[in-house]
Amino acid sequence: MSAAVEGLAPTGDTMLGFTVPGRDVRGRIVRLDAALAAILGPHDYAPPLAALLAEALVVTALLGATLREDGGADAGITLQAQAEGPVELLVCDWKAGQLRGYLAGDPATAAGDLTAMFGDGHLAVTLDASATAERYQGIVPLEGAGIAEAIEQYFRFSEQLPTLIRVALRPGPDGAMVAGGLLLQYLPRGEEGRARLFAEDEGAPEPPDWQHMRTLAATVRPEELADPTLPPDELLWRLFHEEEVRLFPGIAPSRGCRCSPAHIEAVLKRFPEAERADMRGEDGLIGVDCKFCARVWKIAA
Repeated sequence: MSAAVEGLAPTGDTMLGFTVPGRDVRGRIVRLDAALAAILGPHDYAPPLAALLAEALVVTALLGATLREDGGADAGITLQAQAEGPVELLVCDWKAGQLRGYLAGDPATAAGDLTAMFGDGHLAVTLDASATAERYQGIVPLEGAGIAEAIEQYFRFSEQLPTLIRVALRPGPDGAMVAGGLLLQYLPRGEEGRARLFAEDEGAPEPPDWQHMRTLAATVRPEELADPTLPPDELLWRLFHEEEVRLFPGIAPSRGCRCSPAHIEAVLKRFPEAERADMRGEDGLIGVDCKFCARVWKIAA
């Protein structure tokens, strides 16, 4: 195990990347603390809805950090679920370390698997690799125990990339929720079948390196993942102390809503004057409701 990353904060909002070159594995650990409270705080979500959104935010942050490595600093990712069940809409996105999310659903929704909470619907994963001006979208069935499991299946069958994701939630010292997540992916050397065949064929045996690392990672306990006092590098030591693990710091997640007055005004000015006139209220201002931050902006445009 390599030495701890200098300056890595042991608490709060944290992202740590790692690789295990000898096993062809890479991964991320994320912990959401103040950022999660800032996202959930403006909304009075019932506990099952807050937990669902928190899980989706952790998964989005894990994927976003990985995408940054592959696509550049401006790369972003959006998870959006639309359905006809108790939960109608869930949206999370990540860009340059900024994370935001919103959920619309019946406050009486009970905790359950994705089918119980969403009913019929799908989860869209949109990757925006700004560095190459590419945009890609994949569709994931809303099936399984949670968002993490659905994304695992997406990577396995759509991307042929064996992936393990674990997410845990727990109340923090002040009663606010703390969330943590671990992502592990197998990146085989070469393209001659190997993990590709394994990923496409459920009956194919797992490569030994992936089986070994997946087994170790699966021993992580929920209380470890979401412990705000446990540094991520120490958690990796507990899991993989017999391996050569290389650590590198990631961008600490923060709440980021792009609904600034300047941005909203710029968007509104793209509309013809006649349409903007219809939007204005009696005060002469246009009210724009941002669901992410639960705020109505009054714009003179």
